[in-house]
Amino acid sequence: MNLEKTQQALEQSLSFLGDNVALRAGVLVLLAIILAKITDWIITRLLMVWARRTKTSFDDRLIQILHRPVFLSVLLVGLWLATLQLGLSERLYGFTTSILLTIAILTWLIFAFRACTMLLDIFSALESRFEIVQPRTASIFDQTTKILLVGGSIYALFLTWGIDVAALLAAGGIIGIAVGFAAKDSLANLFSGIFILADAPYQVGDFIVLDSSERGQVTQIGLRSTRILTRDDIEVTVPNAVIANAKIINESGGPWEKARIRVKVGVAYGSDIDHVREVLMGVARDNPDLDESPEPRVRFRAFGESSLDFELMGWIRQPVLRGRVLDALNSEVYKRFQQENIQIPLPQRDVHLYPRDSRTEK
Repeated sequence: MNLEKTQQALEQSLSFLGDNVALRAGVLVLLAIILAKITDWIITRLLMVWARRTKTSFDDRLIQILHRPVFLSVLLVGLWLATLQLGLSERLYGFTTSILLTIAILTWLIFAFRACTMLLDIFSALESRFEIVQPRTASIFDQTTKILLVGGSIYALFLTWGIDVAALLAAGGIIGIAVGFAAKDSLANLFSGIFILADAPYQVGDFIVLDSSERGQVTQIGLRSTRILTRDDIEVTVPNAVIANAKIINESGGPWEKARIRVKVGVAYGSDIDHVREVLMGVARDNPDLDESPEPRVRFRAFGESSLDFELMGWIRQPVLRGRVLDALNSEVYKRFQQENIQIPLPQRDVHLYPRDSRTEK
């Protein structure tokens, strides 16, 4: 009924052109182009001037990607109105309308893609207001939103072309259940990857230690697996389903990236413990890789079986320096102890020998 009213209104408005349907259609196309140009000029000129006066750049970027779909939408409406004047058969009219609607759906789908990406970029920059949307989780929301947009667009295209959606949804449900059982491990890795990106127990560049005692730097966090580069330059790929259920030690986590190292050393009983403290602190102060804040410290830990057990503790700026600094500290402690005549004892055992009792032999 609305279509008939629209067609009658157009015929009354274009009655001065006579009965030439091609001329009427051409005039409508020309008017649509002119109107689309005017609309595009209003958006790109007037609205852009207003947007530049605002403090945020969101409206500027939105107008830049908005003017093209609006121009095409006005033009497509004009083309649809022109088809009403041509007196096409019902089948040809339906085919032409479906093509115009398909172009409109794809045009606005592209706009929605760009707008969502732009919004997520802005929200991720405002972590204080939108804690759930952060740079590390923006890709998840971006992909999820695009999947939903594509799904909605496909549904709209099916309706546009008169395809029975109910049958396809039923078949898709059955196929989805079968694929879910067949790819349960892959799906487990996928969901674990999403949780890892959202929860962020570690990030790219962090040094982590796995349950299997492998230690390395995280080089990539994917939806299926996490890649770690060990100190031997060997890349280890761990499925996200495994790493999500494991105990992970993040050496780069906490309030800072600094890491604490410990050098355990024992000295002989009878040593001057104040002198030992002074020597160990001197070794720490002379090492340029140990941070001054927090300052290094020495602790007398225990009375061992053969030694007095001390521990030198200091902070390094990055976990990657651990091996090199421990090597330098161990070497310097040994050299200083030799220079200061501080003895590092070997394990000792006292063995007492008793003569045999002749009476026990009988």
